[in-house]
Amino acid sequence: MPISYPDILEITSEPQTHAWTDRDTMLYALGIGMGADPMNEAELPFVYESGLKAVPTMATCMAWGGGPSPGKMGINYMLVVHGEQKVEIHKPLPTEVTVVTDGRVLGAYDKGPGKGAVIVVETMMKDSRNGDLLATLTSSIFARGDGGFGGPSEGAPEPHAVPDRPADMSLDFATTEGQALIYRLSGDRNPLHADPGFAKAAGFPRPILHGLCTYGVTCRAVLQAYADMDPAKIKSHAIRFSSPVFPGETITVDLWRDGDVVSFEARVKERGVTVAKNGKSVLG
Repeated sequence: MPISYPDILEITSEPQTHAWTDRDTMLYALGIGMGADPMNEAELPFVYESGLKAVPTMATCMAWGGGPSPGKMGINYMLVVHGEQKVEIHKPLPTEVTVVTDGRVLGAYDKGPGKGAVIVVETMMKDSRNGDLLATLTSSIFARGDGGFGGPSEGAPEPHAVPDRPADMSLDFATTEGQALIYRLSGDRNPLHADPGFAKAAGFPRPILHGLCTYGVTCRAVLQAYADMDPAKIKSHAIRFSSPVFPGETITVDLWRDGDVVSFEARVKERGVTVAKNGKSVLG
């Protein structure tokens, strides 16, 4: 069934309840590579229950499946890739909490027959105890096989432009061969990230790292470079995915700071391939 426009704009998700504990908070941090150096005391509070802190990007997977289902959108799920991700943090994420999420489709943009479609969805995350809004998640889905449905071709959010100057700082983050197997325990169990046979059928020589794991690594970079490892200083974090990372590669994050805005891009050091573009983190 093809995308039905404008009916797709009426798609919402029913409120869902999700919960996480300190164990989940630590597992997420381990999944994005924190704690690899047992003597790194700056990262220890993210992987150790004494004075535990939550990485802001954890919000993207702690309520996995809480937004509108792609199955309701009339798209070919086998040809879907994650295009962009943004998280706005309204209150620092608790390390242990029960939340309620609900979501909606914000927009659907037609790139034309054979060129795909972009669908933008929003998910709100609230503390179940008092209804306080904790985070707003905005993501774009690039449906490669679903262009030509008759929707608007213009109006999608414009990507953030990084500064036209050499990076102010570049940081390297090594990933491990088994990192995707750890990260997937935080919610996304797509076999593309674990099963060699499935990965080859999808056109990859071996399983790839989750895009949202790379997203978390870029948040580590901002925490380290400009936030004194204090997650409360990050108000939003956004990225556009451009290419996959293979577990075991080194992610180099290039950063630019202009006031409270940190721009960033990420690349694989070994192959020189840019894997994330148009990154923007807002401090406060």
